[in-house]
Amino acid sequence: MLIENLSYIRIGARDPQVWSRYGQNVLGLMLSPGAPQDGNVYLKMDERPYRIAVVKSDTDRYLSAGWEVKNSDNLEILVSRLKAAGVSVEPGSAAEAANRRVERLVKFRDPSGNSHELVVRCAYDLGRFISPVGVKGFVSGPMGLGHVVLPAPKLVEAHEFYNKVLGFQDTDYMHFKFSPDPNDPGQGMHFMHCNNPRHHSLGLYQGEHPSGLIHFMLEVADVDEVGYGLDRALNADTHISASLGRHSNDRMLSFYMRTPGGFEVEYGCQGWQVDWKTFVPTTSEIPSFWGHKFSM
Repeated sequence: MLIENLSYIRIGARDPQVWSRYGQNVLGLMLSPGAPQDGNVYLKMDERPYRIAVVKSDTDRYLSAGWEVKNSDNLEILVSRLKAAGVSVEPGSAAEAANRRVERLVKFRDPSGNSHELVVRCAYDLGRFISPVGVKGFVSGPMGLGHVVLPAPKLVEAHEFYNKVLGFQDTDYMHFKFSPDPNDPGQGMHFMHCNNPRHHSLGLYQGEHPSGLIHFMLEVADVDEVGYGLDRALNADTHISASLGRHSNDRMLSFYMRTPGGFEVEYGCQGWQVDWKTFVPTTSEIPSFWGHKFSM
């Protein structure tokens, strides 16, 4: 498995300062002290310079994910696989690599048009994370930022691409029906992991979303941090998209809230860190043991 973790995400915003306020006051992230003074917003959560970049854009939407690869040899293997699959691969410029704080990157799109970047030699500023609202810390490090769930209308094609070309492995499959109609075909979701213990770093949802993303996930240290986060969200009049609950597949205790980008963020704790040597992929018939009552 050649992809190590979800290194960062990039978000477009008409006014990045909205994300500055939301990221600090609700999510509990820290403005990166060493970030470029370019009018964009860079949010820090650990020893990396930043994990979320919010850049000036004509629209409020998700832009891309950065996936960390261990070394240049592994990157070349992935580039070769992408090209063999007929995918256009664009080398990132020196300026883009400097902005991402990496040695090298390449860019491509998946079969559903989702944008990705593969990166090597990510920088560590080793600066202390100090949350402006007192969050003790996030579960990241070698497991990366968290996870993203991407729209994938052609789910079978997308799943094959991530598995056969990029090397993600299956952890769980779910199939949802959104009405009592017996003829409702429902929609599927694949959950996939990369080379770290996090249950899934990638989700694929059989549908569209105008924001370009279904949700991303941030994991905090314990239940109290989730509760404090829920209080901050409510105090800021943030829309709560799903009530507190515990997922059946990754055991995450979490709630969901709307972001300024129009997509959701899952804010949770106690995610399952899996021993892949003994794990067998599952099919879950329920999304959550309890809770997670959605109000979109």
